[in-house]
This record gives sequence, structure tokens and C-alpha cells, in this order.
Amino acid sequence: MSNVRAHAAYQRATAAFKNPTLDLLHGRYAPFVVAALSLVFTADRTAVAVADAHVEVGEMIDELRVGGYADLEPGLPAGSGREICRYWVRVGWLVPQIEDGAEVYRLSAQAVGALEIAGRAGGGRVSRSRVRTLLESVDQLAQHAETDPDLRLAHLAAQRAELDAEMDRLQAGEVEEADDELLLEEAENVLHLARELPADFSRVAESINAMQRDVVADLRRDVRPAGEVLREYLHRGQHVMQATPEGRAFAGALRLIGDPEHIDELTDQVHELLAKPFSRLLDAAQREELSAIAKRVEQGVQEVLTAQRRASHVITAQVRTHDPARDREVDDLLRGVMSGLQSWMRVSKPADRVTPLEHFPTAHIGHLRQTLSDPRPPRGPAPLVHAADVLDAASVSEGDARAWGGPDYPELEAHVAGLGDSFDLGDAFGSSGTRRPVDLLGLLEIVHRGGMTEREDISVVTAQRPDGTTRKFAFVAVQADNTPADTADSDSATPNSPKGPSHV
Repeated sequence: MSNVRAHAAYQRATAAFKNPTLDLLHGRYAPFVVAALSLVFTADRTAVAVADAHVEVGEMIDELRVGGYADLEPGLPAGSGREICRYWVRVGWLVPQIEDGAEVYRLSAQAVGALEIAGRAGGGRVSRSRVRTLLESVDQLAQHAETDPDLRLAHLAAQRAELDAEMDRLQAGEVEEADDELLLEEAENVLHLARELPADFSRVAESINAMQRDVVADLRRDVRPAGEVLREYLHRGQHVMQATPEGRAFAGALRLIGDPEHIDELTDQVHELLAKPFSRLLDAAQREELSAIAKRVEQGVQEVLTAQRRASHVITAQVRTHDPARDREVDDLLRGVMSGLQSWMRVSKPADRVTPLEHFPTAHIGHLRQTLSDPRPPRGPAPLVHAADVLDAASVSEGDARAWGGPDYPELEAHVAGLGDSFDLGDAFGSSGTRRPVDLLGLLEIVHRGGMTEREDISVVTAQRPDGTTRKFAFVAVQADNTPADTADSDSATPNSPKGPSHV
């Protein structure tokens, strides 16, 4: 039986030392890690820009190297500040995040716990205050677990008797002043309890980040419906706040910070304590840490709320833009890259280099022929010929100019005047002496001035040009009212003319 217990105890201890918290404290350069992290990250500075952290860690290690600490045990790590911080990220002591568009570092929950353990081991001690806190916690636990009403009433009566006796002594002017050493122990106990809060808050934030990664991974796998995955996420979020010690600590802190009066009261109490004579026994670091308790609670709660908002934003974006086909293509591409890299590593040499891929290749598609015409450019147009070389103005007679010119209005008006009060426009054109196409338009203009009515049938007429060629025109039949116009310009167009004939 003892062998089984020994094996189980050893396996538990081995698993515990694989935790980044103990790994940080057990590492070779643990003193430098604890010193650097405690200086870069403070209660007022929980997030540090990546570039600033690299510079500060680099300056710190350079200063220690100049001081000769690299030759002393346990020594100093090699590399620049950037290389050291990147290593801390890989082992889980620093967590890179994006805040307000900039990349920052935050301490992981394991790193916060390691710093708290180191601070407690360096200056902590077993005090009456901590023992009393332990006894009071056990007594309160026993009271809450008690189910006998008589016993609980007896205990409450005893507490009331003690309070009445204390009130009587105060009313009688008997004030017992506390010893400064006792008050100092009480203050150290408060600081001890306050140091545990950041680690609890960081664990809650990291558990939310882990849930976010799991949900996004489940959505990308596309194995279960998105609604089922989201319901599981909400259930796990509630479980984190209720079923873990750090979750309950965060819930209590959230109730505290939800009421501004509680924070103001806590701040006033801390300021009053720092004004007491016993506070002179606290060193500068303890005084600063005590005054920052309220701010530390606010920062811890804000860290968790930020993690919740970030997780909700990432999951919402994943649900909206989720494309299973595209995600599978990306996964196949990444697996192909990893497979090719593994194959290359087996045959490559240490001096071999890989040319980075600056952009994805694009498919080249040949040009499809769009025309079968001659690809050569067409010839230029023939040069223009001067009119004098083609036509002699003296050879054109006045009769030819009139024959090919516009309508003969005087002849058309005389013809219309002899047709009576009402006539058909097609019949009038057929009986006219001039039957050119332009005379049809002129006749239509004269009839419009005198008044006309359009019918529903179609009129078709044949016009003859001066060279003897004929053309047929079709138009809506027009019945003319032969009313002489008061004012008419025989050689001017009339506005609102009717629709002209169309060529057939």
C-alpha cells in the first residue's frame, strides 16, 4: 500500500512541477525572471507595450552584466531583451494581446502566482493575524454548515453578548489601544490577501480565452451545429463564475465594484490607515501596495471584462463570417505546408535556405481569340478631294437647284385653295402637280396651319424625285379643314407640327 501511495505522490509532484508557476521558480535564471517581471509589471502597470518591455528587459540585463552578475551563480540568461521576452511567451509566463490597436504583454496567471509565492517566501511570516484569520474562517465555515437551529441561535446570542460588552466599555470611556506590532501584522495579512487577487483574476481571464479558442475550433471543424456550440460556451461561462474559487472571487469583486460607494469607502479606509502611527513601521513598497488595493481590484475586474468582450467579439465575427468550405481549404493548405516542411527537413542541410513566399501565385489563363479579322490595322482613309475638282458650280442650273430644293409653298398653297373646305391629305398629294417627298412635308405643314384631324386608318402615297426614282410613304390618314391662316409664313416651319410620314 505504501508503494502505491509513494508512486501516486511522486506522479502528483511531477505534474505539479510541469506547471509554469513552479517551472518559473525552479528554473536556473529564476532570480532574474522574478526581478525583471516584478519591475516591469506593477500594480499600476498591468499591461506593457511589447516594444517597451523589450527595451526595459534589455537595459536591465545589460546593467546586470556590467555589474558582474553574469559570472555569479545562478548567472544571467543569454540574448537580447526581445529574445528573452519571446522565450517567456513560449513557456507561458507572458501573454501577448492586442489592446487599442497595439500589441502588449500581460503576466499570465502562473507568472502572477509565482511572483506572489516569491514575495511571500522573501518577506512572509506566520503571524497572529493570519492564524486569527484562519480560525475565523474555520468558525464561519462551521456556522454556515450547522443545521441545528438551537446551536446557531446560541452562537448568535454569544456574539451579541460580546458586542454589547464592547459597546458598554466604549460608552464608559474604556478604549483599548491596539499594539503597533499587532496592527502591522494585520496590515501584512491584508497585503498577503491582496496579492492573491491578481492571480485569481488572471486565471478567470485565461479560462475565458481558453473557452474562446475551443469555441472557434469547434465552429471551424463544422461537426456540430453553431447553436449547440454557442449554448455550450454560455454554460461553460456560467460554470467558470460559479464553480471555481477564482470565479467566485471575481463574482464577489464584481458585486463590490458595481457599487461606487464600496470602492470609495475602501479607498477612504486605506487612506485613514496610512495616516495612523503604526503605518510608519511599513516600508515604502508596503505602503504603496496598501494604497493600491482598490485600484488592483478595479484592474482585475477590468481585465476579466475585457477578456469577455474580446471573446464575444471574436466568436460573433466567427459566426458571421464562418465558411466551412473556405476553412477546410485553409486547413488543407496548412497541412500541405507542414507536410512539405517535414519532407524538406529530412533531406535538407543546416546551411540550406528557403526563399520566403511573398505572395500567393496566381493562375495564368491564355487569351482566347475574339475575332477572325485581319489583326493588322486598317488602312488610312483616302485623301479629301476639293469640291472645285469634282463639281463645276457654273454647270448647275437654277432649275436643277429648285428641283432638288425644298417644298414649293406657293404652288402647294394654290393647290390646297382649290380643294374645298375639307379633303384627305393623301388624295391632295396625289392630285398635286409636284409629287416630290419634300412637297409631301410642305403640304402637311400647310394643312396643319389650317386645321386637321387624324383618323385611325393609314394613308399610303408614292412620291417621285426629280431623277425619276420613286418612294412610298405611309402615315396616319389626315382629314384637312381648308381654313385660311391669318398669319402664315410660307417659307417657315410651324411649331408643334404633326408626325411626318414614314418611308415604306
